[in-house]
Amino acid sequence: MNLSTELRRLRDLDWGELDIKESGGWPFLLQLICCVLALGLTFAGLYWYLAAPKAEELETARQEEARLLRDFRSKAAQAANLPALRDQVEELDGRLDALVAMLPSGPEIPSLIDDISQAALDNQLSIDFIRLRSPVSQEFYVERPFDIRVRGDYHRIGSFIAGVADLPRIVTQHDFELKPAGGGRLELSMLARTYSYRPPEASPEEEGSQ
Repeated sequence: MNLSTELRRLRDLDWGELDIKESGGWPFLLQLICCVLALGLTFAGLYWYLAAPKAEELETARQEEARLLRDFRSKAAQAANLPALRDQVEELDGRLDALVAMLPSGPEIPSLIDDISQAALDNQLSIDFIRLRSPVSQEFYVERPFDIRVRGDYHRIGSFIAGVADLPRIVTQHDFELKPAGGGRLELSMLARTYSYRPPEASPEEEGSQ
């Protein structure tokens, strides 16, 4: 086979007169090109039919492997920090227990009111009333408000307010109203609130006794 002859035949070929039925008489180079194209299309078809789905499965497996590796690293870090987290939880539990211990239970409310009355008497104040309101239930505690009205001089009233704030049980003070009561004395009216811890499983019947 003469390569220059085949190239000349390919160059002089009338492409418009090509007939697939006469492909055996085509120039050798044209037959070779057609065979290469046919093989290329065949391999491309085989790849699309056989290899492409496997490639997608491989990519999916790689992504899953990366996700599992991230999860493993995250859980390994959590496991490494577990002792420190347990210490923090124990510390928070201790703080919570200390705060709960500062909240009076239902039966302790009369004793708390006695302590407030004693603080007023220690400061030589006249007590008009210390009157409980209805308790208000919240999700984790019961709010127990009560009204206080006392009379005395300015400094002793200030000392009384500080004494209530320093009680062992938590008592918050709100809605202060101070006005003259005659004879150089003042009248203090305020709303005080104390709180009782309410366990999540506590029923409404149990709240009154807490």
